[in-house]
Amino acid sequence: MTCHNCRIECQKHGRDRKGNQRFKCQQCSKTFLEPRDKPLDGMYLPMEKAETIVKMLVEGVSVRSIERVTGVHRDTILRLLVKAGERCEKLLGDKIRNVPVKDVELDEIWGFCFKKQKALEAGDDPNFGDAYTFVAIERNSKLVLNFALGKRDQATTNIFIEGLRLATSSQPFQVSADGFPAHPSAIENTLSDRVDFAQLIKVYRAAPEGERRYSPAEVVSTERVPVIGNPDPSRICTSIVERGNLTMRMQIRRLTRLTNAFSKKWENLWAALCLHFAWYNFVRIHRSLRVTPAMEAGIVDRVLTFGDLLR
Repeated sequence: MTCHNCRIECQKHGRDRKGNQRFKCQQCSKTFLEPRDKPLDGMYLPMEKAETIVKMLVEGVSVRSIERVTGVHRDTILRLLVKAGERCEKLLGDKIRNVPVKDVELDEIWGFCFKKQKALEAGDDPNFGDAYTFVAIERNSKLVLNFALGKRDQATTNIFIEGLRLATSSQPFQVSADGFPAHPSAIENTLSDRVDFAQLIKVYRAAPEGERRYSPAEVVSTERVPVIGNPDPSRICTSIVERGNLTMRMQIRRLTRLTNAFSKKWENLWAALCLHFAWYNFVRIHRSLRVTPAMEAGIVDRVLTFGDLLR
């Protein structure tokens, strides 16, 4: 450590309350702190502890549970979540571009921000209430190609499909979705030059009174409806993306049903989604593939680490 004024070598002079090494110039008596590497944009949190926190976040552990286990304040954990989400969003945007695909499945999963839709009042933030996550997944590689967060409306659907166009190559592929009425017009306007599109319409039986609120209604029949082009009936399916919805419910604490672990800020919910999908695509080894979805799709040649997600 060199003194900024005298340009001579300083000697060690104990440590401060946080354990940082101090130095003292023997000529001018000024003291200095040892320079510290701060890879997390100024956060003093050690990288090893940051990686541990991120691992717990993607495994569905709540913020307050992480606080009790690690001793890191919940506000610091949330700041880390936002920073990790920003870096994961950039990673996904850089890596998932012009990916060759064959079968793509679309679906939406419900969540909410701050309060449920029925509790909204005049003057509330427009981001409060229902917060649907739109997901597009490649059926063969299990790669999540694009996702969007917003209301279950035409505007969010249009943004979602525009992102899907950027993520996929220009070669033809087939798209399957549920019966959500906003999909046909969005795909017609954005992807009609490269896709065969069909919807899988499910017909539900009315649920008994005791099961109406918490249990899904029984599916009595399904109907495959071609919408654009000439889709292969045997490939009209949404099973993979619906299984991905279960993974989201289990691994993203903010989407766990019937708990109080919901997001109070839109930015935190978006960061949690970015972190989850980056982990799912690049870090988590899929059991049936034996590699990560990104490796199966040929985007990367190795399993990424949590350190890669944070750098």
